[in-house]
Amino acid sequence: MSGYGSPAAGVVAQAAPLARQATVWAGSHQAPLLDAARLALARDLQLAFRKRGQLVQPLAFFAMVTMLFPLAISPELARLREIAPGVLWAGALLASLLALEFLFRDDAYDGTLEQYALSGQSLTWLIFAKTAAHWLLTGLPLALMAPLAALSLGVSDAAVPGIVASVAVGSVALSLIGSIGAALTLGIKRSGALLSLLTLPLSLPVLIFGARATQLAISGGPLLAPLELLAALAVLGVTLAPLAAAAAVRISLE
Repeated sequence: MSGYGSPAAGVVAQAAPLARQATVWAGSHQAPLLDAARLALARDLQLAFRKRGQLVQPLAFFAMVTMLFPLAISPELARLREIAPGVLWAGALLASLLALEFLFRDDAYDGTLEQYALSGQSLTWLIFAKTAAHWLLTGLPLALMAPLAALSLGVSDAAVPGIVASVAVGSVALSLIGSIGAALTLGIKRSGALLSLLTLPLSLPVLIFGARATQLAISGGPLLAPLELLAALAVLGVTLAPLAAAAAVRISLE
């Protein structure tokens, strides 16, 4: 895997024990498929909490974006409420992109992805488990932070449930779409810019429907229709994204 560069020694040292445990379990044909995926998910969560800098970075970026807009535009609450949907969703999309570069990179460095591909278990399920870990570490915290950001933009308390629901559902689709881009750029050094170029156009429907759902939540209108469209995108992503990401990972490893 010389094409990936030299990883930090600390990351490899932390990842190696859990990587061996996960690949041994995944390589056991007696191990149920869901148990192998669950173990891969648990491994990614444990490693993420050992690298808290990467964990906090997207959340800090989201908070900074939403706090800087009132300073740059106007402190008037009426105007801030008008731009709140766009601010929240643009910030959530960009924050999610920040974490995508690390989705497969460390596992490519230490050989875990190669072991997953050779384990005999479904690489699609293992990739799906890694994507689920990305959502739990990025999408779900963003959904929980969104009400605080919305309140700072003058949004009323009544809109909070709708905002949480829209960001939570939409971030599932963002993580799944991002997993395809991360897999396609796996073998490229400094792939952040290319990853953004691949992912942003595919994420535009999520941004549009999510901003519409947030706008309706703020105005008190019925937001079921945009939420259903977001859920449809998430279901489509669950159906197709792990297959596409697994195929791209196999190509990158060859």
